Amino acid sequence: MPEQSSDSAATGRHHPKPPHTRIALDGGDYVVTHGINTRFWQDVYHNALTVRWPVFFGLTGLLFLLLNCCFALLFLHGDHAIANQSPPGFLGAFFFSVETLATVGYGDMHPATVYGHAIATIEIFVGMSGVALTTGIIFARFSRPHARIMFAKHPVVRPIDGRMTLMVRAANARLDVISEATARMRLLRPEVSAEGYRILKLHDLALVRDHHPIFQLGWTVMHVIDEKSPLYGESAESFAGSDSRLLLSVAGTDDTAQPMSARCTWDVAEIRWQHRYVDLMFEEEGVTHLDYAFFDDVLPL
Repeated sequence: MPEQSSDSAATGRHHPKPPHTRIALDGGDYVVTHGINTRFWQDVYHNALTVRWPVFFGLTGLLFLLLNCCFALLFLHGDHAIANQSPPGFLGAFFFSVETLATVGYGDMHPATVYGHAIATIEIFVGMSGVALTTGIIFARFSRPHARIMFAKHPVVRPIDGRMTLMVRAANARLDVISEATARMRLLRPEVSAEGYRILKLHDLALVRDHHPIFQLGWTVMHVIDEKSPLYGESAESFAGSDSRLLLSVAGTDDTAQPMSARCTWDVAEIRWQHRYVDLMFEEEGVTHLDYAFFDDVLPL
């Protein structure tokens, strides 16, 4: 049995477990955070923009039903607040609430008392505000830029011009022009300081070319493993069992002047040493072809 702390043992009670959140990381791993209150309604706008489309429409529909149920109960609370109510009871009040919230107003049912008019006025205001907010959120979700940049499943290390070079193949799957694209490659690995303090240290990897003026088809990002490189002296064996990760981010501006960005993370076990990428380009009847079916394929040297 785990040993209790002194205050827990004295009172005979356990402290409540702090709130936790499961966070997905690039590469398929995850961490569980504790002690941060991450309730949905604390950042409604951000959550509405980032939640998946089925969840977004499901929550919107649920909110629509709840609002109409609440207003239906308010109409029923009044004394004959709805004229020509059909069907009688909650269902008729619910249908009248739907018509009022949507500002449809078919004319058969209408408020019959001052109380009914007051509730209808409040509901119409809520309905108009809700339509404006929902429309704005849907527009914001559609207008968010999403890059379609492909990254090869395996980085490779091979000699180029007599120097060992780390290479990652990227491609613009949208096949439009990403202007002034920039790339940043980093190595994240655990290290122990002289005092025995274990930290995750981020190392910048200098690229042969970190800028692409017109990124439309493909881009092979390369880092030379020389004496200045954090990867100098490393091998597949030295990285075995390591928690190190390779990170690559690409950013630029597309044809619609929207900023685009994409990133990918690889475990160092996914690096293929002494391998090369399969060529995508070939000539046929004087026409150049690119076959992205082989985009992830690598071959040993």
